[in-house]
Amino acid sequence: MGGKPHSLKSVCVFCGSSDAADPAYLRAAGDLGRALAEADLRLVYGGGGVGLMGATARAAHDAGGKVLGVIPGFLLGKERALETVEHVVVKSMHERKQMFFEESDGFVILPGGIGTLEEVIELLSWRRLDLHTMPVVFYNPDNFWGPLFALFQHTVDAKLTPPAFMGAWTVVDQVADILPALFAGPKAGSSAMLSSVT
Repeated sequence: MGGKPHSLKSVCVFCGSSDAADPAYLRAAGDLGRALAEADLRLVYGGGGVGLMGATARAAHDAGGKVLGVIPGFLLGKERALETVEHVVVKSMHERKQMFFEESDGFVILPGGIGTLEEVIELLSWRRLDLHTMPVVFYNPDNFWGPLFALFQHTVDAKLTPPAFMGAWTVVDQVADILPALFAGPKAGSSAMLSSVT
């Protein structure tokens, strides 16, 4: 599997696809898209034109950034593929996630629903198995992701997950802190997770 831990050229953003999302989340998504473009980082995302996905991609594109959307054919109508940016139509969700992984050097997690959770869990599972060392940054406004982090800690406390897993990501509360966290790379001590299994 891929991943270039010391080189950041493309950033994958996982986020919600609901237009009913909090307007503050939509604004933050747009701010991130512009920041990626200004930093000359390609956005890799789910290909849709709705919700936080669409807000991030449109902002990056409008700011002159490179954007790659990856969308399964069966979601073309539902997520309304953003035709103004480069996109690839794939056959399945599995193929979509594999392309996200292969085309990216780091990941940002914005607020999202069950689809975002599914993507995040697989990404962190692969990190847990030492299949990649790419930086993962959660944007956590108003502690949006707090319950998920608490669940992770619960599995650690139950001795089902090694403590080192809790260092597999970085959490920021401000959009302006996302890119610095990405460029800082994986947190120290977050590697060699398999060796810490009890």
